[in-house]
Amino acid sequence: MGDNGVVNVGPEPLSFEDVIRVARHGAPVQLTDDAIAAVAAARQRVDELAESPTPAYGISTGFGALATRHIDPALRTQLQRSLVRSHAAGNGPEVETEVVRALMLLRLHTLATGHTGIRPTTAKTLAALISSGITPIVHEYGSLGCSGDLAPLAHVALTLMGEGVVRDASGTVRPAAEALKQARIEPVELAVKEGLALINGTDGMLGMLILAIDDLTRLVRTADVSAAMSVEALLGTDRVFAPELQALRPHPGLALSAANMTKVLRDSGVMASHRDPDNCTRVQDAYSLRCAPQVAGAARDTIAHAATVAGWELASAVDNPAVLDDGRVESNGNFHGAPVAYVLDFLAVVAADLASMSERRTDRFLDVARNHGLPAFLADDPGVDSGHMIAQYTQAAIVSELKRLAVPASVDSIPSSAMQEDHVSMGWSAARKLRRSVDGLTRVLAVEVLTAARALDLRAPLEPAPATAAVVRALRETVPAPGPDRFLAPEIESAVRLVADGGVVAAAESVTGPLA
Repeated sequence: MGDNGVVNVGPEPLSFEDVIRVARHGAPVQLTDDAIAAVAAARQRVDELAESPTPAYGISTGFGALATRHIDPALRTQLQRSLVRSHAAGNGPEVETEVVRALMLLRLHTLATGHTGIRPTTAKTLAALISSGITPIVHEYGSLGCSGDLAPLAHVALTLMGEGVVRDASGTVRPAAEALKQARIEPVELAVKEGLALINGTDGMLGMLILAIDDLTRLVRTADVSAAMSVEALLGTDRVFAPELQALRPHPGLALSAANMTKVLRDSGVMASHRDPDNCTRVQDAYSLRCAPQVAGAARDTIAHAATVAGWELASAVDNPAVLDDGRVESNGNFHGAPVAYVLDFLAVVAADLASMSERRTDRFLDVARNHGLPAFLADDPGVDSGHMIAQYTQAAIVSELKRLAVPASVDSIPSSAMQEDHVSMGWSAARKLRRSVDGLTRVLAVEVLTAARALDLRAPLEPAPATAAVVRALRETVPAPGPDRFLAPEIESAVRLVADGGVVAAAESVTGPLA
């Protein structure tokens, strides 16, 4: 990243931070001198092949199942236009701006490696599009995750041609030609090979993977905090989180989650109230309390594996055909999305299981047979008031949906392109459902935080741990203390915002210091 906040895009891999800055925070980009030199060198080789009488796939031939046709030089510019227009066939709801910006940046990086054969001017135009804040409208459906995210990327390429529909920097939907003119960006007339170079990559699914890893890294810390709050408010024990017990099963994530929970529960007056063996009747807690680090720890290790795969992908140049360092232009299968699709599906399993355990802890608060002296449903006047009864219903509905979303997309394959593309990854679909899974997990954890905070207040005059008390105070800035039933939906949404923006973790860390 440059000193002026611009993200530099060169042949070397981008970082996760680079992707997040461009996708979520609107950072501008610029191609490095090394990138421009690499792009120009590869383009020279493509131009040489275009002039050769020997057919070269993607340069002087058709594409996919039509690759056997040699295209007359006079028709090759039309071929590029036709490729992009026909492949810009997405349908359904509009995809989020952050996803499209991530997709554009990652495609720009592949171009910057010098392995695609695109012209420098075309790469510079894509960089200008990103920096201008213009976002092509991309649709939910259209990618099978093989031959790249063809339809989503084609909608971006269409914008470079000055066609299609975009959102400008203010978020207004406009024809691409108008938005480009206002931004003083000259549309590109695509030359040989450039259509393929712009659409043949796994950039959409990779972008969504990196965004999900960013979200889940925050949410797994939130799960440690919410679980600690529940253990505390349900009069559980923290002895099971001792490091010598975690060392018996040396999974890295397990040790980190247990250490986080121990930090958050430190100096709890609620915990101290039943530590004395004469006052403690608890032999061991339910699994949703006792095994919280085992589940959240496994989630951490899965996120770490997904991050490793994303790192490999960030170091990749995905295109077909690819221009090699020795000047050869070779067909390949690197566009297949399986490596990314598998971990996208794996993370949906993680989100569903973290949410399932969170919901079980919430449910324990509401049942007088299991909540150790708290009122039924945490109601102010049980029978007259319902307390958090239906908040748990909301959690349950989301958890049920998350279990359906955890069914892998990558085990499916629908042949296409006249059986030329006879096995596809469905990685884009895996990424789209993972985004819904991340949103659902955010909401489930928010209800647990809301419920655990209410229970801690109801434990007064017992004092919660300083870290959990800090979380309760942060929540109380927008959600009042316990009382008779109120309109609950806005309070749940306030808790959702506190989880989504990292406020729960930040409040705990104001006492504990950084959580792992």
